[in-house]
Amino acid sequence: MLQSDGFNRRAFLRNAGLGALAVGVSGAPAAAAASVLPDDPPRNGKFDFDTPYTRVGTNCVKWDRPANLYGKEKVAVGMGIADMDFRAAPCITHALGERMKHENWGYLDSTRPYIDSVVKWNKQRYGLTINPDHVVLTTGVHPGIIAALKTFSPPGSKVLLLSPTYNGFYGDLTYTQTKAEDSPMKLVNGRYSIDFEDFERRISHETNTFILCNPQNPTGNCWSAEDMTRLGEICLRRRVVVLADEIHCDFVSRGAKYTPFASLPNKEIVNNSITFKAASKSFSLAAMKVAWFFTDNMDYLERVKANNRADLTTVGLIANDAAINEGAEWLDQCVSYIDGNHELVESYIKTNVPMIKCVKPQGTYLSWLDVSAVMDKVGAKQQAASLSAAEKKTISPEQYMERWFVEHAGVHLNAGSTYGTGGAGHMRMNIATSRKTLEVALSGLAKGTKNV
Repeated sequence: MLQSDGFNRRAFLRNAGLGALAVGVSGAPAAAAASVLPDDPPRNGKFDFDTPYTRVGTNCVKWDRPANLYGKEKVAVGMGIADMDFRAAPCITHALGERMKHENWGYLDSTRPYIDSVVKWNKQRYGLTINPDHVVLTTGVHPGIIAALKTFSPPGSKVLLLSPTYNGFYGDLTYTQTKAEDSPMKLVNGRYSIDFEDFERRISHETNTFILCNPQNPTGNCWSAEDMTRLGEICLRRRVVVLADEIHCDFVSRGAKYTPFASLPNKEIVNNSITFKAASKSFSLAAMKVAWFFTDNMDYLERVKANNRADLTTVGLIANDAAINEGAEWLDQCVSYIDGNHELVESYIKTNVPMIKCVKPQGTYLSWLDVSAVMDKVGAKQQAASLSAAEKKTISPEQYMERWFVEHAGVHLNAGSTYGTGGAGHMRMNIATSRKTLEVALSGLAKGTKNV
C-alpha cells in the first residue's frame, strides 16, 4: 500500500510491478521528468483521491491486460479502459461487509427496493421524475441496448451513430448482426458538433434505431436540449427509435450541463426513446453488473422486456443500492477532483507536449487526444502496414500508436480508430486516477514525444 505522505514514483511503480518509468522509459531516471505538481496537492474534502491505489494483480482490464499484452516492464501507467482507480466509496465497502456476515447466498426475492432507490436518485440528482413501474433492471447498459436492438433492429438492418463514438456500441451491433451507419461529427478547434443534414441523409428504410451517447464518449460533449430536440424530431419523423445511453451523466465539467433526453419538453420525442443508465461509471461498479432502462412508452417497454434477462446478484444490488443512497457526497467530491484533473491535462499538454492537442471536455472522465502530429512524425501509416503484413491481420495506424506510446512513454491509451469514423489521429485517455498517477502519465507523454 502506498503511503499518503508524499509520492515516491520509484516505489509506486516497483510495488505495482511495473518498472518502466522507475528507471525511465529509455533508461534515464524517471525522476528527471518534469514534475506536473510541485508539491503534494492538498486533500480538500472528506475523501482521499490523491493517494494512488494500485490495482495491479487484481485481474484488472485497465492495468493487468496491457501489462500482459506488452510486458510489465513496458507499461508504467494504464490509462485506457473506462473505470476509475480510486478506492470504492466507503459506504459501498461497509454495506458489502455487513452483508458478508450473513453466510448464505440463495435466490433473491425482490428488486423493487432498488428500483425505488433508482427513482429517488434520478429525482434528487437530475430533477427527473420516473414512474417506478416504467423501470426495468438489467445486468448492464450493454445487455439493455442489445435487448432494444433485438426488439427494433432485425439482423442486417442499420443502426445510426454519431461518430466518433463509444467503441463498445460496435460490439453490440456485431452481437445483434446489425450494421453501423456512422454520421461523422464536425470538428472545429477541438470541439465537436452534429452535422444534422448528414445525420438525416443517412437514414433509410433499413434504419430503425439511433444510439445517442449523452454525455458523449469519447469526445466529452454534453448535448444541449436544442441539439437533442432536433435529433429527436428527425428520428420521430423518420420512425427511428432513440436509444439514449446516459451512463456518463454524473461526470460534467464545471460550466457545462447534462440534460437528460427524457427531460425534453416534447413528449412525443421522449416517447420515441428509451434511456439506459447505471451507477457503474459513477461509482466504478462495472463488475457488479447492475443497470436500468426506462421509458413512458409502454409498448416499447414491454417489447424490450421480452428480450431482456437480468441475472442480478445480491452483492451487485447491495453495492449499487449503497452507492446511490449514501454515496452522493463521495461522488460530488470525485467529480470535482476529476474536473481538476481535466484542467491539469489540458494545461500541461498545451505547455509541455506541443505535438499533442487536447481540449477540456464538457463531460466524462476521458480525454480525447489529437496525436496526428506524432503519427506523421513516426510514420504510423507505414509502420501499421508493415505490422499488418508481418502479423497477418489488420492493424490501424492508431493501434500502432497504442504500441508506440507503451514503448516510448510507458503509457497505455486506447486507439482512436476503434471509435468509428472520425477517430483517426486520436487516442483516448482515462484520467479518473490520482493526480500523482496522472503526473507519471503526463511526464511519460512529454518525455516520449520530446525528441520525435
